[in-house]
Amino acid sequence: MGRLRDALGIRLIDVGATAAVLAAVEINVATGNGPGAQPLSTFTYVAGGVLAIPVLFRRKWPLQVLIACSVLLLFYYWFDRRDISPAPLLCLPLYDAALAGYLAVAIVIPVFYMSVGLFVVNASTHEGLVTLASDFLLSVVVLALAVMLGDAVRNRRALAAETAERLRLAAEELQAETAARVAQERLRIARELHDTVAHSMATITVQAGSALHLLGDGRASGMPKAVRIRDALTAIRDTSKGALADMRVTLGQLRGGGADVDEAATRTAGLDRLGSLSDAVRAAGAPVSVAVEGEQVPLPPGVDHAAYRILQESLTNVLRHAGPDASAEVRLRYAPGALTIQVTDNGTGVSAGPRRSEPGGEPGRRDERNGGHGLTGMIERAAAVGGELSAGPRADGGFQVIARLPVVGMSAVARTRAGTGP
Repeated sequence: MGRLRDALGIRLIDVGATAAVLAAVEINVATGNGPGAQPLSTFTYVAGGVLAIPVLFRRKWPLQVLIACSVLLLFYYWFDRRDISPAPLLCLPLYDAALAGYLAVAIVIPVFYMSVGLFVVNASTHEGLVTLASDFLLSVVVLALAVMLGDAVRNRRALAAETAERLRLAAEELQAETAARVAQERLRIARELHDTVAHSMATITVQAGSALHLLGDGRASGMPKAVRIRDALTAIRDTSKGALADMRVTLGQLRGGGADVDEAATRTAGLDRLGSLSDAVRAAGAPVSVAVEGEQVPLPPGVDHAAYRILQESLTNVLRHAGPDASAEVRLRYAPGALTIQVTDNGTGVSAGPRRSEPGGEPGRRDERNGGHGLTGMIERAAAVGGELSAGPRADGGFQVIARLPVVGMSAVARTRAGTGP
């Protein structure tokens, strides 16, 4: 029995609703009268009870229940005429049909019954328009309210479902955006760590090797060697201290430092440190010359930071891969709206072949020159500030890195000093 009830979609509330409709119909049958009405009988009450049976299935078949009740009511009027209103029987099926989306049918059926009822009553009683309107007003209002209520509840549920869907999509979008931002932040921190550690370790390795070479088998003496060893160890100490400072700033971002830490990172690594960087590379054994073309102007913090890191990685690659006798040339060219960085060496190290990036483009294939991600990181840094970077071997030997970074963030005063105009 329970399975049959579940298959038919009958709930306890449907049984109660059917009982309420049945009671309302029977009361209407008992009180219905008028010209030509059949006298009350057992058949009249039984037929009235049959009218409410389809309401049991209102949950599963709302449209079919409305049509069944309408047809049964029509037969009831035909075979056992009583002056009863269709409202007690049809109000609940009309509500269910409108709620299920069958608004047109829910409107047509009561309009049909009210129209036929007005015609029949007027033909039978010849009552005036005012009397007819008063007789049918209550039924019209009840049926209209049932349809409007069902449609209103349907619209409200649709709005709630749409709102829930939008909230779900917004939550998914926010989650995806958050994941992308986390991945981007992790990549940025990894890039900072790579640039800091790679450069510092390369410098320390070269200086330590130089010191060990000068020490020889432990019997080295004499002032020149001692001075050179002292210079190498001093360079190791200074490079280590600088690396530790950069590491503290970068790792501070992992502890939730936010924008303040980003600003601090930018302040600790800019082109104002180019002198110290070139001195460290020279001390490691690679001569570096620096040339500046155009008038130096203040750079936006992001561009300043990216320029320094590109120079740092380029010179680190010179130390690691260009060979023991290589020298490097750094050229900074300040032009209206852009800064061009060119790092050239005359070394003999293995290169990966030309590589190039466009703003927002993909970094390209794996960096084979440094066996890691140095060139990839430089390309990403340039693209992050809207610039581009190309790197590759020169035709006459050595390796060259060229980066062009936009300087759209310069102040009006700086642009005027640089000769760019407003």
